[in-house]
Amino acid sequence: MAASALKQPAYVVGGYVRDYYLGRLREQQRTDIDFVTIGSGIDLANAVAAELKAKQISTFRQFGTAHISHKGMDLEFVGARKESYSRESRKPVVEDGTMEDDQRRRDFTINAMSWSLNEQNYGELIDPFGGISDLENKTIKTPVDPGITFSDDPLRMMRAARFAAQLDFGIEENTLRAISDMAERINIVSKERVIDEMNKIVLSPVPSKGFSILFETGLLTHVFPELADLHGVKEVEGVRHKDNFWHTLQVLDNISAVTADLWLRWAAIMHDIGKPATQRYSEEHGWTFHGHDAVGASMVRRIFRRLGLPLDARMKYVQKLVRLHLRPIALVNEEVTDSAIRRLLVDAGEDIDDLMMLCRADITSKNDKKVKQFLANFDRVEQRIREVDEKDKLRNWKPPIGGQEIMEMFSMKPGPAIGKIKNAIEAAILEGEIPNTAEAATAYAHKIKDEVLKEMP
Repeated sequence: MAASALKQPAYVVGGYVRDYYLGRLREQQRTDIDFVTIGSGIDLANAVAAELKAKQISTFRQFGTAHISHKGMDLEFVGARKESYSRESRKPVVEDGTMEDDQRRRDFTINAMSWSLNEQNYGELIDPFGGISDLENKTIKTPVDPGITFSDDPLRMMRAARFAAQLDFGIEENTLRAISDMAERINIVSKERVIDEMNKIVLSPVPSKGFSILFETGLLTHVFPELADLHGVKEVEGVRHKDNFWHTLQVLDNISAVTADLWLRWAAIMHDIGKPATQRYSEEHGWTFHGHDAVGASMVRRIFRRLGLPLDARMKYVQKLVRLHLRPIALVNEEVTDSAIRRLLVDAGEDIDDLMMLCRADITSKNDKKVKQFLANFDRVEQRIREVDEKDKLRNWKPPIGGQEIMEMFSMKPGPAIGKIKNAIEAAILEGEIPNTAEAATAYAHKIKDEVLKEMP
């Protein structure tokens, strides 16, 4: 084999070994394998590529690593190494090391196991830190003193929360305490690395487990303070409101049970983010959060930018769901009119189904009877939405005539009057006064034109 020819001991290490013992290789459809060699990882990768006749090989000499993509497999090669961070650095200092050094620098015992690929002990499990035992006990623990492990790379603190959420493991007491003690050190890690871990928590089977750990260790205050700010219950004259942090995590878990869509899960995280800024108490109404939907939607772009999330259509999608998340719930609490449903369909467009899914997830009362009644009412609203959508075809709606057609129709120049006529036509269609056709809209424009012009200053 290539390693033998180079006289370089080689090993399979890390996640592939871990997932084999967890029985997750097929479930995770793992196609990535990490190899460590005592010597040059790049030399070994080149030799393996030659043996495989692989055409896709990438080398990163500054890091001493190489990557081969071959027949659907992703193979990573690196020389055994030591690495550490200086107190203020975002990038590690890397040095050559022994296999023991390499396993010692790994984040957790369950990721420090390796298989030998060497002739004298081929296939042997090398587990110097008890990773198998920790897998059996469902425990996240660092291979050496957690203060050293987290000082070397503070991102490992978030990775602990991520693995706990992904695997449904607990974090060993000393390891958890070290995260709390060193939480502030996460600030030296780049936002790109932080958001990558956070997204993995968001996509985990029960995301609340990871976010609970981030909150309880103090990490969340540093990486996502707006979410941490939702925590707490205030009381005035014996009247309390629910804890919006734990409510949000419940909504996130609810939505995660029915969808793996990252951005719909982010909408669940952000749906009440505007509540701290809008929290008010009055004797008449108790605790209120009026306008938190609009305030929350306005916060989305700033939060996405700071976290390093995309500022494109995905961000606008989350904004839309945050802005609209109260609308379907309001329909449950009042008489459902075709007009209200038409406006909701127009505003939500192709995202109406996702919006309804989010609203269902937002029902978190501990009163089962109340939840069942609310869901029954919600079923009625969804049925009415389907009926109106089928009848009026307003999903992804565009007005049948626009400003240009109105100007040509009346030989008018651009101005406020055109906008008023256009808005009046749209309102008439949504209120059900006229059909959603160009012919009806044209007739209505002729009917109201003179009245609109009279009202103009």
